[in-house]
Amino acid sequence: MPKLLRLRVLSEEEEEGITHLARSRTAPVRLVERARIIERARQGLRVPAIAAAVGVSEPVVRTWLHRFNAHGLAGLTDAPRAGRPATYPAEQVGELIAASLTNPDDLGLPFGSWTLDRLATYLHERKGITMQRSRIGEILQAEGLRWRQQETWFGERPDPAFAAKRGPS
Repeated sequence: MPKLLRLRVLSEEEEEGITHLARSRTAPVRLVERARIIERARQGLRVPAIAAAVGVSEPVVRTWLHRFNAHGLAGLTDAPRAGRPATYPAEQVGELIAASLTNPDDLGLPFGSWTLDRLATYLHERKGITMQRSRIGEILQAEGLRWRQQETWFGERPDPAFAAKRGPS
């Protein structure tokens, strides 16, 4: 038979926080569910009754009662989880973003705009950073950057030196 699990005495601030969370319509569902578990335990219900009322298993109720008893309201939030480490360090991502925001002409390169292939080549040859073309696109998109502008074939070119760069046709 499992050990009888009791809720510790709550402070006035914790009681208000639990009541507010248990009735919230805007808080994350997980947090509301956990607050309802604590609220029912505060009313004196036992673990099987709480589990039935909230619609979770008994081990889940026990987990959140233990975490609340140990850490208070902060114990109801999700703990940080381990994940895959970053493929590229922040310094390399910073180099990529800085290069993409720099005009290639200012770096002495023979072209007027970046493409993903040009960025990959530049990073590899000049910075020693080997990064896949697709990953460069993902990083730039996550930063809200577009890797090229839409070209228009009507009217004047935006680059005043286009004819000189193009050469004779």
